[in-house]
Amino acid sequence: MSTTDRTKGPGPIPARAGIGLRHPHVQEFLDHAQPVGWVEVHSENYLAGGGLRLQALERIRRDLPVSCHGVGLSLGSADGLDAAHLATLRHLFDRIEPGLVSEHISWSVAGGVYYNDLLPLPLTEEALAVLCRNVDRAQEAFGRRILIENPSTYLDFETSRIPEPEFIAEAVRRTGCGMLLDVNNIHVSAHNRGFDALDYLARIPAAAVGEIHVAGHATRMLGGEAVLIDDHGSRTIAAVWSLLDAALARTGPVPVLVEWDTDIPALAVLLAEAEIADAAIQSLPPPRHPERSRAHAA
Repeated sequence: MSTTDRTKGPGPIPARAGIGLRHPHVQEFLDHAQPVGWVEVHSENYLAGGGLRLQALERIRRDLPVSCHGVGLSLGSADGLDAAHLATLRHLFDRIEPGLVSEHISWSVAGGVYYNDLLPLPLTEEALAVLCRNVDRAQEAFGRRILIENPSTYLDFETSRIPEPEFIAEAVRRTGCGMLLDVNNIHVSAHNRGFDALDYLARIPAAAVGEIHVAGHATRMLGGEAVLIDDHGSRTIAAVWSLLDAALARTGPVPVLVEWDTDIPALAVLLAEAEIADAAIQSLPPPRHPERSRAHAA
């Protein structure tokens, strides 16, 4: 695992709330310090070797810890990972030195065709082996541990044989990676597929959780039934905040990100959401083992 270059500014992600850094708010971060613990960027938005976008991120990086969240690795692809993409990401990470690097448990590439979506995996031994092989390859290429995020899903594969929490826990065990726990994804998937969200939380590998996401979602009526869509385009609802409280009770204090990627509001709205997440973290009792909290932030 790489060591953070302290000359670049804050490094480890603190057990506080962060927000996604989106283009409409970049200038506000450049003009004034913002009351937030850290920011997260989508890695693929910063792959160019230079330019104003990357310069702005480097400037913000001197003031705030940064996490890089990928959307293009296709960790579930049976074709394996793209070597050029891995190398470009490694260059970005060496330049920015993010406190955390994360990706999705999904696939988006097959036979050289790229799909503009994060598609779910069948929960089988074959898919698990593919995921683990690709996670190992990514961690080797990056020289660091990554976090893998539980997906938002809308149906069950007939071929699935492994419950999703156990599927993720086994991937964590085999590869040594960590977990990015998205509680909005749990809420969305539980509604759409008819399982109990709290039971799912009870079975995730809590000690491996290095970050939690909260977000908003949309409701669509399809065939007379309400389907929840993970669109990150609104405020986090009360049920998801309650899931965050339940998750933190299991994991202890870890970084919590407020995701908002569509219909992006004023920065003040995101900061207000982050205040709610911060309050949830701060309401936790002091940890019995302080060194564990420090490990999450490293």
